[in-house]
Amino acid sequence: MISKADEPTPTPPAAKPSRGRKRYADHSKEWEDLTASLAANTAEVPHLEAQRVILEKMLAEFRDLTLQQAAFQANKQKVSQRLQILVDQGQKLATALRVSLKQHYGRRSEDLVKFGLQPFRGITRKASPIMPEPPTEPPASSTPSA
Repeated sequence: MISKADEPTPTPPAAKPSRGRKRYADHSKEWEDLTASLAANTAEVPHLEAQRVILEKMLAEFRDLTLQQAAFQANKQKVSQRLQILVDQGQKLATALRVSLKQHYGRRSEDLVKFGLQPFRGITRKASPIMPEPPTEPPASSTPSA
């Protein structure tokens, strides 16, 4: 009988990369573990010391770039929020200006075209189809026909 202590512990779902792709944190952790192991065993693999140092430098740059990326994403969110506020305010102001122009010139004035506005030129209605009147029957004669 197998005891609970002998059973392998399942890997937690957070440790598994989703859809076969590694996240930046997965690469970082992998490289940290590898460089630490290489540093601890330098006597056994001295010929790999130069590559270990290069990987440590890459790891430092990698961490710096991921921090920059996070800062850029935070800044992008702030900029996006500010842009949305400006769009809302700009739309309201542009609408007010259009209304003011129509009030100043009149809604039928051709001068509105200078400002990209279309003057009101009336409503063109479709001509309603003229239905022919149903034929009227000739008046009935009082004399019977034979």
